[in-house]
Amino acid sequence: MSEEQSLSEVLQVRRDKLAKLREMGRDPFIHEKFERTAMSAEIHDNFEAFDGKEVRIAGRIMAKRTMGRAAFFDIQDMDGRIQTYIREDAIGESEYEIVSTYDIGDIVGIVGTVFKTKKNEDSVRVSEILLLSKSLQILPEKFHGLKDTDTRYRQRYVDLIVNPEVKKTFLQRNKILRAVREYLDNEGFLEVDTPILSTIAGGAVARPFITHHNTLDIDMYMRIANELYLKRLIVGGFDRVYEMGRMFRNEGMSIKHNPEYTAIEVYAAYEDFNYIMALTENLVAHCCIQANGTTKVNYQGTEIDFAPPWKRLPMAEAVKLYAGVDFSTVQSDEEAREIGKKLGLDVDSSMKKGHIINEAFETFCEEHLIQPTFITHHPVEVSPLAKRNGVDPTITNRFEAFVNTWEIANAFSELNDPIDQRERFEEQVTAREGGDDEAHMMDEDFLNALEVGLPPTGGLGIGIDRMVMLLTNAASIRDVILFPTMKPIGRPDSGSKKQEDEASE
Repeated sequence: MSEEQSLSEVLQVRRDKLAKLREMGRDPFIHEKFERTAMSAEIHDNFEAFDGKEVRIAGRIMAKRTMGRAAFFDIQDMDGRIQTYIREDAIGESEYEIVSTYDIGDIVGIVGTVFKTKKNEDSVRVSEILLLSKSLQILPEKFHGLKDTDTRYRQRYVDLIVNPEVKKTFLQRNKILRAVREYLDNEGFLEVDTPILSTIAGGAVARPFITHHNTLDIDMYMRIANELYLKRLIVGGFDRVYEMGRMFRNEGMSIKHNPEYTAIEVYAAYEDFNYIMALTENLVAHCCIQANGTTKVNYQGTEIDFAPPWKRLPMAEAVKLYAGVDFSTVQSDEEAREIGKKLGLDVDSSMKKGHIINEAFETFCEEHLIQPTFITHHPVEVSPLAKRNGVDPTITNRFEAFVNTWEIANAFSELNDPIDQRERFEEQVTAREGGDDEAHMMDEDFLNALEVGLPPTGGLGIGIDRMVMLLTNAASIRDVILFPTMKPIGRPDSGSKKQEDEASE
């Protein structure tokens, strides 16, 4: 008999049991509520207080052992598992016959008394058991669990049932998100909501998802960032604001990229990027402590310490250190392009010195940034929304935070000169017309807001999913997103070779 035939027969047996229950007048999907008075962990942690007392528990049958006129069911709820002991003489012969139709995966409600078995195991002696929902599918066998990653991500509901460590990761994620809000709220920041749909995709260099609004008969974009709306609120008089939510970028997929992801952006009026640096390192350290009890984590075999202060390194200094090129001596864009070619970078005639420095940094420096490091003072060419440095106008008062070679945060002193901002938008529009579909669009309303007046402001964006990966030792971004983006089953590949390679990282 093939494995498929065997599986089909087992599934049929479950449906036969379902029919038998209905013939006996029992509803296998009860519509009444079941009131619980205790959870498994609560009983384990406070056994002496519960010993000998009646409890009402509910959960999923994860194991069953039958011995004649008695049976043991392991019941799993939100907090863990607890053993239950069912005797025929305690619940009655007819009820015990019904219990024989229950399968692993079924959801039951139980009334019983807490006690310890002879093997000293916390248990519940059952006086009443009620089927709340019949499971018609088969849970993965306990010794091997659900290991296939593709199935785990597609059937996260099964993954959460059979892999306790997965549930732990998402409980930690919840702690981290609450810690973010707690820290910012205590610092006087106001949480706000801004549009997800907009007629202009702005605030970042990224390719947007496009949709269509039927009533207005216009194309709209799902947000790639919420930056420009949040800065409008600073103009309006909210001095400290933040928003944490979903962003959407129509780009490649990899172990650290998902098209739909969670990010937070934070803005503080009358502050600069130095204040934001301190805010960033303190915020991440706070989240690490809340999730793990310490500022240190072991990420995939490497110990990382998030305790402030983090290392600070200007981008040009990093390039000098790791690529061996001192761009401070380079006098022209043409000379920079020639150096870039010698370094093996992908250089074209439109690239300026700042572009070359950034390319050299990404190629030669990022791989060395394991411990938390702030890379500062990016070239103005790659920072269209950042304020120029007061001493050197070719660079900006910007930083990116790197951990484990990944960028997890981007921040700067916000550009509040509307004339400079218009010029940079115009450069972006030219790049977009030249085929760069990730370049910024012109946003006249935002420019109008700047003309009304944006005070000196420090802004920050953090990739929440990447931060959660690091703080929970998750190997892939899909391990920290409950329902990651997946290609539909059976759909032929239609993406580029580059996207396929990224997805397999």
